[in-house]
Amino acid sequence: MTVGLLMLAGAAPVAAAEPPAGMTPPAHNAANGALAHHESNAPINVTSDNFVGNFETKIGTYIGNVVVTQADYKLRADQVRVNVVNNKPSRFDATGHVVFVSTSGTATGDNGVYDLGPRVVTLTGHVVLTKDKDVMHGTALTVNMVTGESHLTAKGAPGGRVQGLFVQQPSNQSGAKPAGGASK
Repeated sequence: MTVGLLMLAGAAPVAAAEPPAGMTPPAHNAANGALAHHESNAPINVTSDNFVGNFETKIGTYIGNVVVTQADYKLRADQVRVNVVNNKPSRFDATGHVVFVSTSGTATGDNGVYDLGPRVVTLTGHVVLTKDKDVMHGTALTVNMVTGESHLTAKGAPGGRVQGLFVQQPSNQSGAKPAGGASK
């Protein structure tokens, strides 16, 4: 499940200008294969402290230290409710300290939904996207895991604007050789 969860899809922060290396939006990641290589048909493993199931409603709730893993995606939360349709999980609703980790980065939020049918991940609340030292903040993130397209908004946040911080790597423009480097 950038903001690939997460993310998601592994959803990585998006800059208005040229993003730092490794900080491309999921749509670009899909083009270079980051999302395309996720095994969406891989088994989904869920662990937690407790489980409560209801055969009538076909809803199971994992409670306490929940970890949902599918191939290279990992979702952690305080509680995850799983809806089952035709004897298969169709939707995961996560609440409390939601963390989605993918190869593209990490996304956190207060609540999260992974809808397996259309393969869409949504995080809401205090949404934070991180990749190395780069960080973005918003209140709602939606990631289409098929197309790799993501959308981060900040409705209800102070100023109502998405915020991003991209840490540039120092470059060696002085022409000096790196320490320990040999001359040819």
